[in-house]
Amino acid sequence: CLTKSRHCSLTLANSNSNHSHSRTRERHKSPRNKDGRGSEKSVTIQPPTGEPLLGNDSARTEEVQDDNWGETTTAITGTSEHSISQEDIARISKDMEDSVGLDCKRYLGLTVASFLGLLVFLTPIAFILLPPILWRDELEPCGTICEGLFISVAFKLLILLIGTWALFFRKRRADMPRVFVFRALLLVLIFLFVVSYWLFYGVRILDSRDRNYQGIVQYAVSLVDALLFIHYLAIVLLELRQLQPMFTLQVVRSTDGESRFYSLGHLSIQRAALVVLENYYKDFTIYNPNLLTASKFRAAKHMAGLKVYNVDGPSNNATGQSRAMIAAAARRRDSSHNELYYEEAEHERRVKKRKARLVVAVEEAFIHIQRLQVEEQQKAPGEVMDPREAAQAIFPSMARALQKYLRTTRQQHYHSMESILQHLAFCITNGMTPKAFLERYLSAGPTLQYDKDRWLSTQWRLVSDEAVTNGLRDGIVFVLKCLDFSLVVNVKKIPFIILSEEFIDPKSHKFVLRLQSETSV
Repeated sequence: CLTKSRHCSLTLANSNSNHSHSRTRERHKSPRNKDGRGSEKSVTIQPPTGEPLLGNDSARTEEVQDDNWGETTTAITGTSEHSISQEDIARISKDMEDSVGLDCKRYLGLTVASFLGLLVFLTPIAFILLPPILWRDELEPCGTICEGLFISVAFKLLILLIGTWALFFRKRRADMPRVFVFRALLLVLIFLFVVSYWLFYGVRILDSRDRNYQGIVQYAVSLVDALLFIHYLAIVLLELRQLQPMFTLQVVRSTDGESRFYSLGHLSIQRAALVVLENYYKDFTIYNPNLLTASKFRAAKHMAGLKVYNVDGPSNNATGQSRAMIAAAARRRDSSHNELYYEEAEHERRVKKRKARLVVAVEEAFIHIQRLQVEEQQKAPGEVMDPREAAQAIFPSMARALQKYLRTTRQQHYHSMESILQHLAFCITNGMTPKAFLERYLSAGPTLQYDKDRWLSTQWRLVSDEAVTNGLRDGIVFVLKCLDFSLVVNVKKIPFIILSEEFIDPKSHKFVLRLQSETSV
């Protein structure tokens, strides 16, 4: 019976396509109208969509689907397995163009910092080793004092090495459009400091062949002490200065208006943008463009429903047509709120119904898992079922209900079958309940919850009227743009708070209860 129904549906589809082709040929063969104008035609081009969990339909077909679409739908597919859109091509080309400049800038900065760090650590050692190598016989004996200074230099260099590794040698979190001003200032300061020490060493020690070796070693010790103080200055400028909150940033997503508030200290605009993006991926719910297509489809449906007919011929005034069209649009606008209300109510009813089916299916599947676990305990140790195999065994019983719920809530493109199986195996391994398994699908989570290939963009563009190296100020607005949406950031300064103390006399809380004899108390 199923084969016959599929054959009938294919036959009907082919007959409909033949009728449509014949009608198209008749339209092409039909002569022009009397007024010299051709017949009006409208063409709608729908781009291909990505491959979802178990098949995907557009938002328009989702509104008219029934619960038995899986048995009555005939899908005609081609031989192509991968599709790419113009936006993907533009993104790939832009990434290829930007990658060369970003890599050069990244490696150039890393090379300069590594060379300067190597120069800093080798300079004190060179100061101590050069005199014994060049004029050993002319040096005055130093003895125990120099040996103690050697130990001091060694431990100070070790502390400086650990501190430099902890502060500077960290994995880069992002590529910024401009240099970090304080970091560049510190590098320039260190370079000038080391060069000045080398100039003084070359003029006063190397040229004159100073014989006071103890003074030379103390000179190297003073260099290491100064480098330790510069490292302390770096900690203050790079880490401690930004800890005290001074500004409140309101971040609003341009498409759906979702917003968050963050408190930051004294940062530049580009570093504040980096903090905003890091918090965006963990605080904002994932952006779902399919939720925004309903209003656009509703507006297009209303505009498509307006038709103006020219009854009196081409000699009629166009003003009457425009007035009729405006009046029809006004009447339709007056009744559009009723359509919106009933459409949303129907959608909520469908979501609740499919949610209930999904919850029941998942609970039954987990009950089956409990039975399997009891049976596996009675078997030999070598025959225990793997969590992945258990997930694959119970997934078909809940796949249909889960698929329908994801389609109704327009989340099907964020959850692949492989990700669902991994999450199910994870829940089975850790003994989670059905509610814990369903929490990921019943409510949209942050972007970090999903796979990286589901993230819409990792390339961001910073748009600001101010220079991005400037610090935050009250009233600054900058925008972070990606491919499909943007984040609008509004900076407000935390107000100065005046806190005063009010003294309350403890005797003011005391009272006296006087009883009268004529009362019943």
